[in-house]
Amino acid sequence: MHTQFKLSIAMAATALSLLVASVSMASTSSNGTSSDAAIRAAEGWAFPRRHSPDPSAPKQAQTAKPDPSEVMHVPGSTRSYTLAELSNDFDAPDWFPQDHLPPPRVVLHGHKPVMACATCHATNGAGVPASASLASLPKAYIMAQLAAFRGGQRVNDVMPGEARGLDAAEIEQAATYFSSLKSPHVTQVIETATVPQTHWYDFALVPNQNGAREPLGERIVEGPVSVRLYGLGDGRPGFIAWVPPGSITRGAAIATKGIGAAPACESCHGAKLQGVGDIPYLAGRSPTYIARELILFREGKRSDPAAAPMRAEAAALTVPEMIDVAAYAASQKP
Repeated sequence: MHTQFKLSIAMAATALSLLVASVSMASTSSNGTSSDAAIRAAEGWAFPRRHSPDPSAPKQAQTAKPDPSEVMHVPGSTRSYTLAELSNDFDAPDWFPQDHLPPPRVVLHGHKPVMACATCHATNGAGVPASASLASLPKAYIMAQLAAFRGGQRVNDVMPGEARGLDAAEIEQAATYFSSLKSPHVTQVIETATVPQTHWYDFALVPNQNGAREPLGERIVEGPVSVRLYGLGDGRPGFIAWVPPGSITRGAAIATKGIGAAPACESCHGAKLQGVGDIPYLAGRSPTYIARELILFREGKRSDPAAAPMRAEAAALTVPEMIDVAAYAASQKP
């Protein structure tokens, strides 16, 4: 998850730096290699890939390439787009314009080297498991994150380049727009011991064709309800996230009471993780996203001064505890 704070850090700076140091030492000395191995294993499901093969798919003869002029539709929308328009990262579809205020140009139309914001974050700001939900985040928080990307203090594969390609007016317009949207709850969280076998398709985990299942173990497996509509940029059907049995209850305890050296999540993010001031809400966000951001905090890839509380928090959590917290947060209505 992409989550940092604008807390009253000045009052807590000394305590926080001591906490970071003590937790980091504890993690290195007591967990060591096993902790690192757990993080590497988690990166396999938490960090998206564009494609990986479906081993159950039959090998097919070469078929004709899709017609880029073919017109596409989604249920409930009066709009239509060609495949060429939908495959262009610099222009994003807006299937349901009645659901939100008119977006600024940069949300729907990018310019080299900047993609349209909605290409990854959706026009309604809901995002997908591979990206952040931006809807109703505080404007100041969105702008602070873009500044961190631009300054190299927040690292991922896409956003540093995107942030550096935006001008000041575009940053202001996009932050104003996304902060004005209502927080959608597009992820259904299901506790289960077994899940469909999956493969990566367009940065999402989708079930293999043979319908086989496997143990979930210590993972989150999250994918679109409708693979077809996901591919067309229709965010209404949403996502299903399978999480380990009991994780929501365990996560609730961590969120409200803390665990070990990790303080309660609610102490910063507010009751039921609804957010406080410029501190973002966690309720209803993708659990895969939340777990991924905790890993990035732990690995020092979110390093601006406002990230100090979360770096300490992430260093104090095991991977199963990260999963539990993410499952609980995602299960709450924003």
